[in-house]
Amino acid sequence: MKFSFSLSKRFVFFILALPFLSIHSVSSLNLTNEYLNHRCLFDQGKYRSGSKYEENLNHAFHIMRDETHAETGFTHTSIGTPPDSVTVMLQCRGDTYGSKCHTCSDTALAGFRKRCSRNKGGIIWYDQCFLYISTIGEETPYRINYKDIFSMHNHNNVRGDVKIFTKRAMDFFSELILKVEKHVYDGLGLIFYAAGEKKLGKNKLYAMVQCIGLTLDCKSCLTWSIKKLFENGNIKQGARVLGTNCDVRYELYPFLRS
Repeated sequence: MKFSFSLSKRFVFFILALPFLSIHSVSSLNLTNEYLNHRCLFDQGKYRSGSKYEENLNHAFHIMRDETHAETGFTHTSIGTPPDSVTVMLQCRGDTYGSKCHTCSDTALAGFRKRCSRNKGGIIWYDQCFLYISTIGEETPYRINYKDIFSMHNHNNVRGDVKIFTKRAMDFFSELILKVEKHVYDGLGLIFYAAGEKKLGKNKLYAMVQCIGLTLDCKSCLTWSIKKLFENGNIKQGARVLGTNCDVRYELYPFLRS
């Protein structure tokens, strides 16, 4: 299924969803970890080979690989003092833990070095995780970043009554937000993730919402991002909005009877 995103690039993005009727434990279960997008933070400058910043960056990457973030899906590390300080944050998708999270984080680290070579800061998104690197220290929990976002959409329009579909999809997202607000604790950290499916006539709607572990106002971030999914009348059969604070997506597909 083809998707495009707002930066005029194109790629193929596949979503597979389990045929559950409830909204409890549905996972998108992607078989691959597609690269989605990246942004090099050029205003933060570049570093030289052998510099203190490079040393701190490598140290932060080493810590990421060694710690237990694959179990919680989230890690945040700050090392050094200005102007050589570095902050690294990685968030795996809510259904991507263990070896899948480790694999995505390794891919993201390699992708950052390749796509933002020698840049002190950058963001790179994959389907199963995203990586944020900055030399500018920010207070935690993080305020919502409305600048570094991008959107993706299916090329096919929703058939039938678009207004009814939009309302039912928005209502379903509201249910998922309520689940996220419960801040499920898995024994190691808070989980700000919910996903589910719902039958809509002859189709099924899959939806997912997630915030990073240090978002100041998860509900506001999700609400704003969900509105972006439906901000024009040309409603698609699938869409996704990603940023550095939260991630929302939906997909409409045929209901297959067993």
